[in-house]
Amino acid sequence: MAGSRKIAREFTLQGVYAWLVGGADITLIAANLQEDPQFKRVDEAYFRTLLYGVIKDEDLLSTRIALCLDRPIAELSPIERGILLIGAYELVSCLDVPWRVAINEGVELAKKFGGTDGHKYINGVLDKFAQDVRAVEIAHAKQAKA
Repeated sequence: MAGSRKIAREFTLQGVYAWLVGGADITLIAANLQEDPQFKRVDEAYFRTLLYGVIKDEDLLSTRIALCLDRPIAELSPIERGILLIGAYELVSCLDVPWRVAINEGVELAKKFGGTDGHKYINGVLDKFAQDVRAVEIAHAKQAKA
């Protein structure tokens, strides 16, 4: 159900965005998102894992992401920040998701919801982040190609 995970990421981005912009209660945000008719296509367990995990770990994830940025994290748009938080969470906590998939899904979210060429920035930051948190997996992939 890979498509349902993609949709789960889209709904997670909406929830993280609402939380970053409005600071509303995450349980209320999740309940509102579940009312959307498209929500029935979501991998609901994965949606909950991402949404609650990103919000719970936001301080740590933001601190780690900030090391990969060319500007203060506060200068990112809420969409960019939300995408980076989701991608970083997947790279750190969802080890069943290959690092290339986590980066690509972030890029796809940026293409769909972000500004023009924002996907290039997302790609660069998540790639740099992955080099740190998934170093062993990346080294193994490069070794296998050689």
